[in-house]
Parts: sequence; structure tokens; C-alpha cells
Amino acid sequence: MNNKLKSDNALVLVSGGQDSITCLYWAIKKFNKIHAISFDYGQKHSKEIAIAQKICGKLNVEHKTVDISFLKDLVVSNLFKGKEDVNLKHILNENVPSSFVPYRNMIFLTLSCAWASTIKVKHIVIGVCETDYSGYADCRSVFIKAMQKTLNLATDFKDLKVIIHTPLMKLTKAKEFKLAEDLGCIDIIINDSLTCYNGNEKLNYYGKGCGDCPACKIRKAGYDKYLRLYK
Repeated sequence: MNNKLKSDNALVLVSGGQDSITCLYWAIKKFNKIHAISFDYGQKHSKEIAIAQKICGKLNVEHKTVDISFLKDLVVSNLFKGKEDVNLKHILNENVPSSFVPYRNMIFLTLSCAWASTIKVKHIVIGVCETDYSGYADCRSVFIKAMQKTLNLATDFKDLKVIIHTPLMKLTKAKEFKLAEDLGCIDIIINDSLTCYNGNEKLNYYGKGCGDCPACKIRKAGYDKYLRLYK
């Protein structure tokens, strides 16, 4: 990344999970000042938002939480509070996980850019990944590139043209754990971040989680591979 960015500010989308917390530490290394934003969209648990707030507080990062819980009234997903097992297939498409929330990242990025323009920030950091992704269409590079172009067509803020950074896009989960180690935040990732779809805070050797949901299985497999490759 261009060293000139060290004088620029960035906005990081922070959920409280492994991916976004790793991106938060990555952004702190790369940019001048960091802002963070989280979304309450009616997900099964709000623990991850509390974790995001806590970690941002420790890092002295300004953090904003936005309530978009109306989303559960518009789209279908088992990731919403009170819905069925996240291990099932999506009711709209059996090839898609039931945890998929249609248009979620599009909405997140749109609202994040709205706030970013207000605070005069053009760099947006999001922890999406198409290497170990969970079958979510809005985690792919092609979507992010299209979204960046679309967002810049939506305003005439020529000095605030959005640049979306995806530091995890091409990384496996094992390489993501290695990145966290290099950034000096792997202990935070293991002990504090919460990626589990069910919000289970049981501490395992690979991090918090129930161990049974798709997110936990991907995380465990990634950590095991990280240990084989880098330890």
C-alpha cells in the first residue's frame, strides 16, 4: 500500500468477529486515524457488537453503531434472531447457506459511505473474503469492485471518491491467522473476537464459539492449518 495513505483516515466496518477485528488492526497500521462502524440488523445475538465497542474503546477508535433491524422484515435469513438452524440451506436457494442475508454488504457499504462522506473519509475497509467465503455472493471481489464504482457514481464528491480496501480478499483462514500474528493481535482474535453464528462464547483453542455452526467450523479448520503451516 502507498505510504502516502499514512496521512489519510479510514472507516472500518467492524462486526466484532475475526475478519473485521483483523481488518481493524490492519487499518491502524496503514492509516492515520481510524473510525469504526457496526450494524445491528437483528442478528441472532448482539454480543458481537458489544465486543466491537469494547475493542474499539481499548484502541481509542471512534465507534458508531447503526440500528437497521428493520432488515429482518424485508429479507429472509436464518441468521436473524429467533430463526431456524444456520446449518440448513437457504429457503430461497438450496445452494446458498441459510445464514446468508441478501444485500447485507451492499447496505452496509452504502450506509458506511454515507457516514464516511460526512466525516470526510474516502477509505473504507471491509473484511470480506472470497477464498474461504461461506457461499456469500457479496463477499466476492467482483461485487466489491462493482460496488465501489456504483458508490462513486452516486455522488459528485470528487475529492471524496470512495476506495474500498479488502485486505482479506485473497487470504485463506490460515493466512488470516498469520496476518493477525504479524499485526500483533492474534491474542485478541483468539480470546476476544466472536464469529460464531450462535453467539456461543465458549473459549476454544481456536477462539470463541459453539464449534458446530459453519463459521466455527471454518475458523477451526483455518486455525488448525495455521498451526501446521506456521508453527
